[in-house]
Amino acid sequence: MEMSRVDTSEHLTFDGFDTMTALWADRCRKYGDRVAHREKELGIWQAYSWNDYYESARKIGRALLAQGVKRGEPVLILAEDRREWLYIDLGAASIGAIPAGVYTTDSAQQLAYLANDSGAQVLFVENDEQLDKYLEAREDMPGIRTVVVMDRDGLASFSDPQVMFLDEFYALGEEEESREPGLFEKAMEAVRPSDPRMLIYTSGTTGPPKGAIITHRNMIFQLSAGQQVLEFREDDNLLCFLPLCHVLERLVSVEAPIANGCIVNFAESPETVFENLQEVSPDSFAGVPRIWEKIYSRLKIMRADAGPFSGRAFDWALAVGDRYARAENPGLGLRLTHAIADLTILSNLRRMLGFANARRVTSGAAPISPELIHWFAALGVPLIEGYGMTETGGVATINAVDDNRIGTVGPALPGVKLRIDEQGELLVGGPCVFGGYWNKPEKTAETMTTDGWLRTGDVGRIGNDGSLTITGRLKDIIITAGGKNITPAEIESRLKFSPYISDAVVIGDRRKYLTCLVMIDQENVEKFAQDRQIPFSDFASLTRAGEVRELIGDVVEETNRQFAQVEQIKDFRLIDILLTAEDEELTPTMKLKRNFVNQRHAALIDEMY
Repeated sequence: MEMSRVDTSEHLTFDGFDTMTALWADRCRKYGDRVAHREKELGIWQAYSWNDYYESARKIGRALLAQGVKRGEPVLILAEDRREWLYIDLGAASIGAIPAGVYTTDSAQQLAYLANDSGAQVLFVENDEQLDKYLEAREDMPGIRTVVVMDRDGLASFSDPQVMFLDEFYALGEEEESREPGLFEKAMEAVRPSDPRMLIYTSGTTGPPKGAIITHRNMIFQLSAGQQVLEFREDDNLLCFLPLCHVLERLVSVEAPIANGCIVNFAESPETVFENLQEVSPDSFAGVPRIWEKIYSRLKIMRADAGPFSGRAFDWALAVGDRYARAENPGLGLRLTHAIADLTILSNLRRMLGFANARRVTSGAAPISPELIHWFAALGVPLIEGYGMTETGGVATINAVDDNRIGTVGPALPGVKLRIDEQGELLVGGPCVFGGYWNKPEKTAETMTTDGWLRTGDVGRIGNDGSLTITGRLKDIIITAGGKNITPAEIESRLKFSPYISDAVVIGDRRKYLTCLVMIDQENVEKFAQDRQIPFSDFASLTRAGEVRELIGDVVEETNRQFAQVEQIKDFRLIDILLTAEDEELTPTMKLKRNFVNQRHAALIDEMY
């Protein structure tokens, strides 16, 4: 197929602004004392204004200039989601520096790698725990001259010539501004659309992480294209909980709220996200499949615990909700029945989950089961799926709430071009395509075609209506010993629809048949075992219980019925280690890394053959 060269010359603006920093400064002036951010302190939600946003970022920007940070120089941020993350982000970007996040689950050695690869001289860390990583590997990152710590807790008597605290950094910025006013704004005027807005390090599932350059133009495009298909309102409340190192959270909790004036609420921690959802009840919310699977699991377990009357009422309401959601033109009888089901049961469930106000919730970063989207639709929660990657600046395709083509990841954003090459690989073109990998021209060349299209590494197909369906990763395609090509993503997605399975990896490349490694859902399987008085002492012993293996065997058997014989799983093993984001097998968005799993559990895999 002949491919046209992708045009990158078009000048893009959002509300007349062509850089994110100019747009941000305008919004800070426009909204002033209105609330921009909320976060909890000692159990109480505290509000911070757009003026706070600008003044704090300006102090940080001025202090960075005083530290000798130059245009085009990365600045590292190692912290959980909090308002200061955004102040540093915009303070650095406004002087032409490049903010780059570091996952709080990264080790000291991984931090050293990112420090050296980026060439950063200034590192912001959240607390004593993250500071320890720097101190442990200080000799391995000689380029870091200044470390700024956000929280003083546990560091009252700490002193180090290279380490400052954030309040001292603010004071330095204030002093610089009073000494020579206006330098921050002058630096901001020099920022150009083609300049890097952020550096996003990929999770490094194949080799060391690469820094993807996302330009101001990429982000301005995301906002202008997104505006045509997604509704945001000035009084919207959002909940930020995915790591801000991840391009999706950066887009939905930093860039989109700047564009639309929304209020961003910061979850206290990844562990409290469900409680914070209930408290905030956001108008829109973006999550990864694991979050949606956990919510589904919670309600399934609640249903199992309900009494006979409550259980039947729950089932009836969901069945009505499902019929209503699937009906193109529901008749009067169904509309009335649904109104009763919604008033009595479904609306209460949504309120309990924190989705009483949700006009749109989104799933991205990994495939999600279509059955799960249908289930949320029955509940009255408009869950849509989109597709994108770091290298597309966040989003390339997305479904609409009023035109949700379940089973697909939706049509391309306006201005994004899609192609499928002769190998079945999806290629993406348009202003969303990133600015290349930091200091890695050879890796950039591998990822781009000669005429400017991005090789995504994903296998997919484009329907007659323009909707994209992703069937798997090119490198994950299993070719069985019999020569059959199988993409494991759909099988894994169906398995994860069970409340008892948190993740699964299908094996079978160059093998006679398919097998599977399963990571059970600790909370739900523990409850299953306790309800049946099945003895276990820890997670490993839980995975060895015969009844648990039988439970997962039933899920596998049920899943197999949905696939052709060659695609069916003939054997499985349970991973007996409880994995967290600190483990190398998991990405920070809780996806299993296939290569690591295959290597670490090679003995388990060999057992099955």
